[in-house]
Amino acid sequence: MTDTRGQQPSYETYSGPLPGERAGAQQSGGPYHPPQAYGAPAPGGQAGGTLGGQTGAGAVRRPRTGASTTPRTRKARLRVAKADPWSVMKVSFLLSIALGICTVVAAAVLWMVMDAMGVFSTVGGTISEATGSNESNGFDLQSFLSLPRVLMFTSVIAVIDVVLMTALATLGAFIYNLSAGFVGGVELTLAEDE
Repeated sequence: MTDTRGQQPSYETYSGPLPGERAGAQQSGGPYHPPQAYGAPAPGGQAGGTLGGQTGAGAVRRPRTGASTTPRTRKARLRVAKADPWSVMKVSFLLSIALGICTVVAAAVLWMVMDAMGVFSTVGGTISEATGSNESNGFDLQSFLSLPRVLMFTSVIAVIDVVLMTALATLGAFIYNLSAGFVGGVELTLAEDE
């Protein structure tokens, strides 16, 4: 029985691949190539794997140069073929109500500003002197142009404006639909910003 303790093993008879060596490189007799990084070109000029969406022979990743491309603006040419009279009536009704409220508020603010400046008293005194006589004091402008009377008159005008604007807008939608059937309607070019 032979004692083998303390003896160094011999690697001369080992025929397998060395550590880090690919299996089959010694049997085929080909040169040894270390493992390639993913995406790096393999021997022969071919890229190993896919990187950046590039595949096939000669596909090499190139560094970005930092040049920014100009965004393209898409344009579309559309034609308004028909306007729905019901939707036009609803929108015009709401817009005319808003315009009527703005008219009443503007009239009230204007009356208060003119009254604070003393316009009604000055002009009213001049008119009463011009139209007055010994028996009467003349025309009283301040009582005629009082704030409640002005607001009532402005509200009547606003209601008439609401009715007229709604009716005219709806009638305009019908007329547009008739004319669009003959000439094709209004053409619009729309552009999309990116």
